[in-house]
This record gives sequence, C-alpha cells and structure tokens, in this order.
Amino acid sequence: MAQQGAALQSYNNELVKCIEELCARRDELGRQIAREEEEKGKLQSDIRLLTERLARLNEGLARKMATRNEFERTIAETEAAYGKILESSQTLLNVLKKEAGNLSRATEPKGSVVKES
Repeated sequence: MAQQGAALQSYNNELVKCIEELCARRDELGRQIAREEEEKGKLQSDIRLLTERLARLNEGLARKMATRNEFERTIAETEAAYGKILESSQTLLNVLKKEAGNLSRATEPKGSVVKES
C-alpha cells in the first residue's frame, strides 16, 4: 500500500506540475493577447486618422482640380478671343493702309506738269 501511496503522490506531483505549466502558458498567452489588442487599437486609431486625412486631402484635391480646370477654360477662351482681336486688328490695319493709299492717290494733283529748266 505504501508503494501505491508513493505512486499516487508521484502522479499528484506530476499532475500539479503540468497544471502549473499550463497555467503559466495560459498567462503568457493572455499577456500576448493583451499586447496585440493594444497594438490593434492603436492601429485602428491610426487607420481612422489616416482615413479622415485622406478624405480631407481628396476633397482638397478635387476642389483644386476643378479650379485648375476653370483656369484652363478661362485661359483658352481668353487666348481664342485675343487671337480674334489680333486677326481683326490686322484686317483693320490692312483696310486702313489701303484706304490711306487710295486717299493719297486721290489727293495727288492730276496731270501735274513738271517744269523744265
């Protein structure tokens, strides 16, 4: 019976040792879970902040691109109008030169006599 008691004591000691080892592993795993949950929370917060920042940036970019498109439209319209002004100015200048030439010929004396000396 003493032998059975010793075996039972040995089994009991080994069982307690295994339970303590499992408890230690569980506690370590619990600490790892807590650390990773903390990191997860920080990452989620960072993602939320970055998502908000990205949304603001996209809104700003959209406004700036729309403004740039308005600039491009205004510049194109202005350049086209300026081109028409240049063309009209050239036409007006040509007409004015032609009319000035006609007026000059009209004011020249007809049949002017050249005096011989």
